[in-house]
Amino acid sequence: MAQKRGPGFAAARILNLQAVPASGGVTHSLTPCIGTPGRGLEQNQTVSRFPAGRAARVFSGIRPALRVALCNGASPGRGQAPVVCANTGQEDARTREGARHNGGRHVVSTRTNTCIVGLTWGDEAKGKIVDILSADHDVVVRYNGGNNAGHTVAFGGDTYKLHLVPSGLFHAGATCVIGGGLVVDPQVLLEEITTHEGVAVDLRKRLLVSTRAHTIWPWHKKIEALSEKHLGKGKIGTTLRGIGPAYGDKANRVTAIRMGEFLRPEHLQPKVERIVASKNEIFTKVFGDEPLDAAAVWDEYAAYGEQLAPMIADTTSWLHRAMDDGKRILFEGAQGTLLDIDHGTYPYVTSSNASAAGVWPGTGVPARAIGEILGVVKAYTTRVGEGPFTTELADAIGDQIREQGNEYGTTTGRPRRCGWLDTFAIRYAARLNQVDGVVVTLLDVLSGLPELKVCTGYRVDGAPLEAFPDDPPVLERAEPVLESLEPWSDDITGVRTFGDLPEPAKAYVNRVEELVAAPVRIISIGPDREQTIFRA
Repeated sequence: MAQKRGPGFAAARILNLQAVPASGGVTHSLTPCIGTPGRGLEQNQTVSRFPAGRAARVFSGIRPALRVALCNGASPGRGQAPVVCANTGQEDARTREGARHNGGRHVVSTRTNTCIVGLTWGDEAKGKIVDILSADHDVVVRYNGGNNAGHTVAFGGDTYKLHLVPSGLFHAGATCVIGGGLVVDPQVLLEEITTHEGVAVDLRKRLLVSTRAHTIWPWHKKIEALSEKHLGKGKIGTTLRGIGPAYGDKANRVTAIRMGEFLRPEHLQPKVERIVASKNEIFTKVFGDEPLDAAAVWDEYAAYGEQLAPMIADTTSWLHRAMDDGKRILFEGAQGTLLDIDHGTYPYVTSSNASAAGVWPGTGVPARAIGEILGVVKAYTTRVGEGPFTTELADAIGDQIREQGNEYGTTTGRPRRCGWLDTFAIRYAARLNQVDGVVVTLLDVLSGLPELKVCTGYRVDGAPLEAFPDDPPVLERAEPVLESLEPWSDDITGVRTFGDLPEPAKAYVNRVEELVAAPVRIISIGPDREQTIFRA
């Protein structure tokens, strides 16, 4: 089917809405549509007809809300391709009213469901972006990881550090959900609630913790510390928070404990005693270390469970009802795509799906319900822990970036390894997540550098690589292909529009767009909410 190129064609093209064969060889095309098919396409509106079964996503800017409107006039049936438009003001009644039932089938609007995902090794300042966008959503959901994550939110001159509670907690109208894909340390969660509930209004009433979320216990942290010590130079470089062992028990099943089990203490206590006895065999006979006291562990964690019980719920069913009611959901990823257990730089990764692929198993919300995916990157690249880092700067410039960016771990305080922006890796991550737009954070940190470079590709043994390597030894040997750009010295923390940035800074952002093959929609030039530039 031939493409019709109207005024919205360029915007659609930058979002990768080219014709794609569906099953049976059918393609989609850009078609004129405003509210109903067949009408002319007004300026700044982008329309696309998608193949059946594909998630329909069109980016139409961030403020005042992220929105994708169904505008084909009728709910698409099985095998039909819905027409989707990113419009500047017109939305049909069905989309405004939210989800409806059609012949016994849920018809869910995806126009306001958004996913925020890191595109590198985490620490991309996702917390700030989630906090800002929470104002335009009704629900904020964490879908992966545990308290190995560190999300920082700053406003009103104060800074708040979060590890488990979603970053939307400071918006009184937002319900915060900890999804079933997380591993939760009950002690840490309670400490975080207590620390922030003075600022986060009615937090205990607005926070839901999935019954399906798995839990972290003292034996998880103990065995991780012993294992890392035993591995020596071959260690993974974990946060020692017990994340990996908890996910390991999740897969093992017989030694796993889920949050919902706190609601049945009479069942849980003998289970804890059995697990402690099993783990003590490993501590004493394998590592020659001291055993845990089962009674002491139970007394401590039973008290945590009693305090958390009012917040534990079947969040999967709750989220399904929220979608039926047309609620706007924001999915918050922890870590970053290059730490994804399946698609990251294995084995130096985290223990969960840190890409957007984690939303479905981590929340119970299907992928097709996500309207927008925004990938977050720093204006440079950092990494914590062990593993290959192709653009790492072990020199004075790397030190300058670390100090100017305060690059020390939110969770561990460890100094982060710093390097040039790796657009070769980011392009891979952007493609993997099929992002609709990119958020560039900490652009202000690059001010004053004596030189400025970006990585555009890798070479191994002098030969260029066509794709980001999936083989760890190849990645270890990769050398960056660097491109020099003009640096700038201006302080940009007070800038509020893209046009007011120094020309070299604008050129840098534009070059990132070209190399990553995705539009830069938001630019952060400082930690505060107000230090943010939105691009239409």
